[in-house]
Amino acid sequence: MSEYIVSARKYRPDSFETLIGQDTIAQTLKNSIIRGKLAHAYLFCGPRGVGKTTTARIFAKAINCSNPSPDMEPCGQCESCLSFQEGRSYCIHELDAASNNGVEDIKNLMDQVRIPPQVGKYSVYIIDEVHMLSTAAFNAFLKTLEEPPAHAIFILATTEKHKILPTILSRCQTYDFNRISIPDMVLNLRNIATKENVKIDDESLHVIAQKADGAMRDALTIFDQTVAFCGTDVKYEDVIRNLGVLDYDYSFALVNDFLAGDYGKALLAFDDILSKGFNALHFCAALSSHLRDLVVTRNGGLDSLLELPDSLKRRYEEQASRCSLKFLYDALGITTACEAGYKQAVNPRLHIEFALMKLSFLVKAPESAPAQKETQVRIENKPAERVETAEQPAPAESKPRKKPAKTGSALSLSAILEEEEEKKKETVKTPEISGELPEDEAIIAAWKTIPDEFKAANQIRLANTLENATLEIETSGDMKVVTFKVSNEAQRKWIQENRLLALEGNLQKKTGSSKIRLEVGVIPMEEKEVQPYTDQEKATALMGENVELRGLVKDFGLETR
Repeated sequence: MSEYIVSARKYRPDSFETLIGQDTIAQTLKNSIIRGKLAHAYLFCGPRGVGKTTTARIFAKAINCSNPSPDMEPCGQCESCLSFQEGRSYCIHELDAASNNGVEDIKNLMDQVRIPPQVGKYSVYIIDEVHMLSTAAFNAFLKTLEEPPAHAIFILATTEKHKILPTILSRCQTYDFNRISIPDMVLNLRNIATKENVKIDDESLHVIAQKADGAMRDALTIFDQTVAFCGTDVKYEDVIRNLGVLDYDYSFALVNDFLAGDYGKALLAFDDILSKGFNALHFCAALSSHLRDLVVTRNGGLDSLLELPDSLKRRYEEQASRCSLKFLYDALGITTACEAGYKQAVNPRLHIEFALMKLSFLVKAPESAPAQKETQVRIENKPAERVETAEQPAPAESKPRKKPAKTGSALSLSAILEEEEEKKKETVKTPEISGELPEDEAIIAAWKTIPDEFKAANQIRLANTLENATLEIETSGDMKVVTFKVSNEAQRKWIQENRLLALEGNLQKKTGSSKIRLEVGVIPMEEKEVQPYTDQEKATALMGENVELRGLVKDFGLETR
């Protein structure tokens, strides 16, 4: 059996040109080499698997190369490059700070730094996971890091920049590595699959890239795992089964069920997903992500936000064309609320099933086939003289007939919802809201009517709070910012979380303007009126308002207690 090397090591970049997703950092380092302006210390920070240590090795190889290319790519032929590739170079030293994090380890490093390189111009010291060094080790390292020998260059790599001491950060040039985008990962995986003679489709590569979450090393590890499971002919179905990823078909089918108002199919689909061992919370997150992609697809200018293969984009476009923006917005509100409350739910399964039912009721379901058949039978059984035909048009001045009451088997969910909607249209008339700035007097007049509404609803405390609140109105750009101040922080927090949006909408309706933003604050302590509490405080306050009472107390020598 030949020696097997994992893809993450076999296809590790060995030049700036082959570095993936870090073009800006690669160009900056090459420019510093060309101009001869090398710093003595660098800090590479970013998520795992994005190329920090790889970039450090390429940089060390490039600055010691005898015959670099015009754009400072290492030649790979000189003695320095060959020794580096064969792992026998004395110009590069790697230290794992996770296991060598004491003061003694740093002292040994400082002793080693004094020795000049035998081949090449620079000795490069790469300290990985540098945030694991102890505080004493950091302090021991400070002086050497600030003034190392001319031949020494330090490259510190970490995934947790916030744990590095500020004194260390100030001595280093800092480079922040970004997560690798899905298109870059898919392109690299496609090239590797071609070299390895692995047949795999784009949808499978996208699933692997999404699972890797921006880390190229993770993507290559998942790729090796997938090939080990599927062989050289990789199928999409095998990939999602091996990685435990929900198929896109589930999300597409569920949205179709919601549009049809068929909550039964939605519940059965959820049961099927659970029976296959998928996590219920992951299912809810996948549904939210699907709805988000549908929202993005509805706007043609947001294509860059969709990280999907072309075949899936066409499916999203087809389904998004059948969904209204209001439906998608309301559906996202339901799924995100379901995710937020999942861990606190006593019955998690029922919690998600209830959300699926609410999603199914967002769009009115069409009448079922049996109901239509029943209606048809009843019409056919009517007396002949009452049946209208196309050849007998109704009189021009006939009054509109009242809809017959629905009874027994004629009841359906859509009929009930339709009837309720018609009642709302008859009784509720929504005032028109314009985009013009309202006058301050109109805002104040509208605000004064709000407490009375809460009193009528028997919410006396809230009504008193709003009635006693101080009102401030400012013009900010094209908006009127209305700030009402309550007496304490507890009132402000409760109103902010439970009533502010409703109050803002109510005020906009009353003024007929959408250019109002409502905010709630707290009356400053110095502006609050001090209310007398004890008997003595009440007597003092009373005497301050009444001169005759003050004279009476003085003449008779009375005490205020």
